[in-house]
Amino acid sequence: MNKAIKYSLSALVVIGIGVGGYYAFNGGADRSKTVTVGVVGTSDKDTKIWDTVKKEAKDKYNLTVKTKEFTDWNQPNKTVANGEIDANAFQTQDFLNQYNKANGNKLTSAGKTIITPLRLYSKKVNSVDEIKNGATVAISNDAANEARGLKLLQSAGLIKLDSGKSLAQVKDITSNPKNLKLKEVDGSQTARSLDSIDAAVVNGGFASSSKLSLKYSLFKEELNKDTEPYINVIAISKENKDKQEYKDLVKAYQTKSVKQQINKAYGQFEIPAWDL
Repeated sequence: MNKAIKYSLSALVVIGIGVGGYYAFNGGADRSKTVTVGVVGTSDKDTKIWDTVKKEAKDKYNLTVKTKEFTDWNQPNKTVANGEIDANAFQTQDFLNQYNKANGNKLTSAGKTIITPLRLYSKKVNSVDEIKNGATVAISNDAANEARGLKLLQSAGLIKLDSGKSLAQVKDITSNPKNLKLKEVDGSQTARSLDSIDAAVVNGGFASSSKLSLKYSLFKEELNKDTEPYINVIAISKENKDKQEYKDLVKAYQTKSVKQQINKAYGQFEIPAWDL
């Protein structure tokens, strides 16, 4: 063989190995992604659920999932919108819609997680009918959950709302035959308020974290098409909606093992919602 040809072939082999090795390495790196998810007020139960999600993500998609805890509902959307974290999982679709309306429509839902049915609780009476004239009832003070709480009170027959209002407020009550006093508090305080007031509308997650017994429940939110806006979602930046790592995050959450962990941890307080 001509020496020049021999050396050229050798060079091509070396270059070919180099290029192949480069793409193999980069491909491996691309397949190993990390996403950070913002969560609010996690408990040991939540930690176990997210540990299951992390295992599913790593085992099935080579995706590393990290969680960052927040103490209130005001920060997680801001940190996703400005790129400090990749996603969050703490809010209903309705809450996300209200955030987007007020803040430039920057986020979107990547997928459904759970629904935490609202219940009306009391430690003072045993039924809705026993609630006294002038009783004080606590509801959450953020716009989305205030409207949801008022709708629950309407369903329980305690008040009537202006039917033209899609996002009801206390001022939109058109009938209040028992002259209830509505006390607006932070959602995390609704369960704790039961020791000092007559009744409270409490989200399932807060009821569970406060160890509030279902024996104090007077009325439960019905799960139907009207409650679909109250399904919790994984929220991400709109610019990331087509990226595979976020699709994989949702798939890792929406698994049989995660569903089993949610049911084990929360029972009736939190319900897997992606296949309702």
